[in-house]
Amino acid sequence: MRAANTPVNNQGKAQPSELFGTVVVAGVGLIGGSVALGLRERLLTRHIIGLDASAAALEEALALGVIDEARTSVGEWLRAADLVVLAVPVKALSPLAQALAPYLSPSALITDVGSVKTSIAAAFEALSVRNFVPGHPMTGSERGGVSNASAALLENAVWVLTPTERTPLTALSRMRRLVEQLGAAPLVMPPDAHDSLVATVSHLPYLASLALTHMVARDERLSLLAAGGFRDLTRVASGDPRMSRDMVVENKLALREALSSFLRQLTHLAETLDDPEELLAAASEGKRTRDNLPVVKRSLLPPKYDLVVAVPDKPNQIGAITRILGEASINIKDIEVLAIREHGGAIRLGLEEAGDVDRAAELLRGEGYMTRNRG
Repeated sequence: MRAANTPVNNQGKAQPSELFGTVVVAGVGLIGGSVALGLRERLLTRHIIGLDASAAALEEALALGVIDEARTSVGEWLRAADLVVLAVPVKALSPLAQALAPYLSPSALITDVGSVKTSIAAAFEALSVRNFVPGHPMTGSERGGVSNASAALLENAVWVLTPTERTPLTALSRMRRLVEQLGAAPLVMPPDAHDSLVATVSHLPYLASLALTHMVARDERLSLLAAGGFRDLTRVASGDPRMSRDMVVENKLALREALSSFLRQLTHLAETLDDPEELLAAASEGKRTRDNLPVVKRSLLPPKYDLVVAVPDKPNQIGAITRILGEASINIKDIEVLAIREHGGAIRLGLEEAGDVDRAAELLRGEGYMTRNRG
């Protein structure tokens, strides 16, 4: 069994020492959980506290070793935090900021991961919270929840930082270092510039996906013909409907401008249907642009087929888990103990093939175990 949590980079060199003593992740879902795992796996903090209104989400995060301590409400305990990460849906960011502000240490670094920046930047400026650096890691997944969190989700992702006029340079510098140590690439711009850009590259594609899926839903024949290309084009429509709605509504001013530009482009393309050469030129430009888009590689390490399993404090649990998978002919290549606590712990199973991860997770969940994919 290899040593747990040995901090090395892709060249085998030791990672830098911890950046923060105590970290609070407010909102223990996909992104919040991924940030927590990135901090833990790179040994950038000693202690991670999860703050969430959902006791079930906190229980799952504890069981899977994502956090060390759980809280369901704000209070004086927040003064011990050296870093606070707000990872709740965009609609909940401003109310959460108001609730947290009275308890934050003046020296704590505060950031968020919301996809709209102008509103939360204004909220924190009104609250006179000094070391706030708005942020947005440009990453995600259709599968939400802490069970799908992964430190690899942040690797090589662009992480936009949108400081305001009141953001201290020292706070921005600390945040840049954190982003880099999590394996992401920081990009600094004003909050309104961020919102304008993501309206085009993120929020507009979501509305376009909705429009296309609605057309299919209204004609059963179309659904029979909608194959791989259509599914790829409309992938973002599979996101959480309520969170996606709040995201686009929060950025509606910039999104309306992007929609107007998009409609002009569609009108122009409709006109080129009578001019094949002009349509060919438009198609060639589209191909060049699409082919030149950067491909984000989440990790430079060989792929790992890992599954993390929460293990209750009962006798012979590892034996029971290996028996369940063995009977299904799922080969376990490696077992690592990640966490041990009073009421149980978590183990990592290294599996032989990528398809084994989903099969193993389904089997173990059917037996009452909680699991999450890793890497």
